[in-house]
Amino acid sequence: MLKGIDISTSALVAQRQRMNTIAGNIAAVNVSHDPASGEEPFYRRIVTFQADTESLDQSASGTGVKYHVKIDTDTPLRKTYDPGHRHADQDGNVTYPNIDLVTEFVNALEAGRAYEANISALDITKEMFSTSLRILA
Repeated sequence: MLKGIDISTSALVAQRQRMNTIAGNIAAVNVSHDPASGEEPFYRRIVTFQADTESLDQSASGTGVKYHVKIDTDTPLRKTYDPGHRHADQDGNVTYPNIDLVTEFVNALEAGRAYEANISALDITKEMFSTSLRILA
């Protein structure tokens, strides 16, 4: 039963990272350059998940979740004509991130629902554990 708690916990951590990444994307929707580098344009971050077959015990069934934050360089950046902007190029265009607010909000709703589902799975696991202890006592 503790394996179920470990699996749900790893999924909660992964979904929390996804929500943090989405929040960062939304906050940077109108940022013309990446604050970390100062020179490069800001690119949308994407969280990807995969089965964590390394950290959990292999003797029982089930695996946890690992996540990776990747930079989306496939989607083209958004260009806006603003010749007075300090980051405008020679043609007067400013490059903004490849972030679509509607997509980010939908992803946030999905991550929130997945987080809630993992909380429910965690609660059910704890309830089963508690019921087992009452039966044994």
